Amino acid sequence: MAVEDLHEYVDLLEEKQMLVRVKAEVDPVLELSEILRRLVAQRQGKAVLFERVTGSKIRVLGNAFSSEELVALGLGVNSLGELSGRLGDLLKPEIPHGFLESIRALPRLRELAGFAPRGVKTGPVKEIVDVVNPTIAGLPIPKVWPKDGGRFITFPLVVTKDPESGLTNIGVYRMQVYDDRTLGVHWQLHRKSSQVFKELEKQGRKMDVAVVIGADPSTIFAGVAPVPDAFDEYLFAGFVKGSGVELVECETVDLRVPARAEIVLEGYVNPGEYRLEGPFGDHTGYYTPPEPYPVFHLTGVLMRRDPIYLTTVVGKPVQEDAYLAKAASSVFTAPLKILFPEIVDLYLPPEGVFTNLAIVSIKKSYPGHAKKVMMGLWAMPQLMFLKVIIVVDDDVNIRDMGEVVWATTTRFDPARDVVIVPATPTDSLDHASAMPNLGSKMGIDATVKWREEGYNREWPEVVGVDEKTKKLVDSRWAEYFAG
Repeated sequence: MAVEDLHEYVDLLEEKQMLVRVKAEVDPVLELSEILRRLVAQRQGKAVLFERVTGSKIRVLGNAFSSEELVALGLGVNSLGELSGRLGDLLKPEIPHGFLESIRALPRLRELAGFAPRGVKTGPVKEIVDVVNPTIAGLPIPKVWPKDGGRFITFPLVVTKDPESGLTNIGVYRMQVYDDRTLGVHWQLHRKSSQVFKELEKQGRKMDVAVVIGADPSTIFAGVAPVPDAFDEYLFAGFVKGSGVELVECETVDLRVPARAEIVLEGYVNPGEYRLEGPFGDHTGYYTPPEPYPVFHLTGVLMRRDPIYLTTVVGKPVQEDAYLAKAASSVFTAPLKILFPEIVDLYLPPEGVFTNLAIVSIKKSYPGHAKKVMMGLWAMPQLMFLKVIIVVDDDVNIRDMGEVVWATTTRFDPARDVVIVPATPTDSLDHASAMPNLGSKMGIDATVKWREEGYNREWPEVVGVDEKTKKLVDSRWAEYFAG
């Protein structure tokens, strides 16, 4: 089973000897983030708990998910493949034929219902409630990079609700501190929260927002994973955790938040109110320039008596976010295969900053199959920003870049096998396109070509040792070096 809250996760990390405690006093301005960066670069796979942070009485946890092992530990699974398999089984589109099969399908429906969030009257997050004079002044909010526009909450779970559908959206959108009661909300054009806000803005209505800083790992994962818009993220968090997330009502806004969260900021954004946000050293490895974003106004603070402030550092890959992104792509490969049974594996290399490069292996069945897969992936909201897609055959291990480069350079012809799609949506952080949010995409068909695809020569056979010789050398291997 997954852990119930961040405190429990820290205890588990300590038990597994996967936690580093920093007892020396550390400045949240630049120093704290540099420590986290150096430790990630060493690939130690340990979380870091800062016990004394200048200007605050609150402890800070960083690098909490800085390895695949840490992510799996937090989600209560032995491997991410285990979670992917569960999700694939749950979403498998089996249509019941007859009454008996309908009855057999009921346990799966009951299982899904068991993951639904559960309302409770109170919880640890309400040990301290301030709605009279709320402030973020005592929070140890870091400044990450020297040229950042200020201090940023880098790992907030921004909770909003679609008033039409009633569905909750949880997203990780950085927040810049302007003063003790106002912050910028960096939700991008194509994100669900931004779209809902735009609709409310047209009606002249403000939008309630709750900012969760530190929750159970399953809810955090729901905030970073590419959950479909029609799926409530608290429900997905319950699925990951294996039980429904306990939620409490906020004090000043019409939203619910995890009862066992560490810190919650309640507030709202006004229609038509924008302020320059940034610059910020982002996961692309570049500073994103200042741009206007909505302004969050604080109306309440909920907090544990001994809260842990969760932070993360992003920048030129590979940082902590790469492991969360890898986990998300691994988990969602199984349901992706339901839509595209020909897909063997999908990989988003961390150096491709999540949205710039995807490598896909397929079981090719007909001419043009690779291009069909490209178009299908680009049509999915969760993958619509992919700048480059490389499609290879199923004999290629797409997680071995050596194999990918070999297959790409020996199986594609630039004039024949490159697809360029102009004027398509791009990630807001993609500075390479000539215009914000609009650019081009490229698909590379690196599969073995068929005659039906215009290849009129005989495709050469891949070299390989014969089985007889392989067995002979295997059996005599020790003998060769016996002296």
